[in-house]
Amino acid sequence: MDDTKLTVRAVERALDILSVFTDDTELSLTEISAKTQLHKSTVHRLLASLEGKDFITRNAETEKYRLGFRIWELAANLSQSDDPATLLQPEMERLRDALGETISLYVRDGRERIRIQAVQSNQAIRRVAPIGARLPLNVGASSKVLIAFADKDVQDEVLAELEWSGQAEKAAFVKQMGEISQLGYATSVEEREPGAAAVAAPIFNRSHRLVATLAVSGPSNRLTLAKMKEHAALIIGTANRMGKMLK
Repeated sequence: MDDTKLTVRAVERALDILSVFTDDTELSLTEISAKTQLHKSTVHRLLASLEGKDFITRNAETEKYRLGFRIWELAANLSQSDDPATLLQPEMERLRDALGETISLYVRDGRERIRIQAVQSNQAIRRVAPIGARLPLNVGASSKVLIAFADKDVQDEVLAELEWSGQAEKAAFVKQMGEISQLGYATSVEEREPGAAAVAAPIFNRSHRLVATLAVSGPSNRLTLAKMKEHAALIIGTANRMGKMLK
């Protein structure tokens, strides 16, 4: 078999591996090998390549694999009708219509968060939220939620890896984590950029695993702390409904 045919076959097998995650969130090497009917050594080699390009990520604790966040970045360029995040878009649109502000979905990828879906406000002065944008995890309401509601080992790992201007900044951030977990939501006012504010709530799937955060953002003179507190119950309720739609 010539090199071209070998290369094409390797691509086909890599796509077969990605396809097995249609019905399962996490799979072991043995499970992927069984589903693809490929030898474990072949699957392991291809998984390493896919992981290196962020199409696959491995849970070091369980040794299981799941889709990586490169998939979300590619999905951001799909048409509206094909975008996976379209499943949650109707709820986002209802929330946008109720509050009049921009609505976003974020997931965590290492020390960053990625906006995987957004519904823009219809108001003349609004927060513009480009899909696929990567943002730091040490500022912003969504970042706080993604850390505060994560498993303890994930919290410790992320907090240790993030860059802080000093111990006081880190200590203040950690203190907020406890308050946020009690309230069920987080707020931020001009933390990442002047004139912007946001409020966010966690989205847990049906297995009660944190999968994303739902955020409402807008100008800080309109989306005040009082307004965010007033809207919190509606945002949390929307996030809960969205979570029930996810495996």
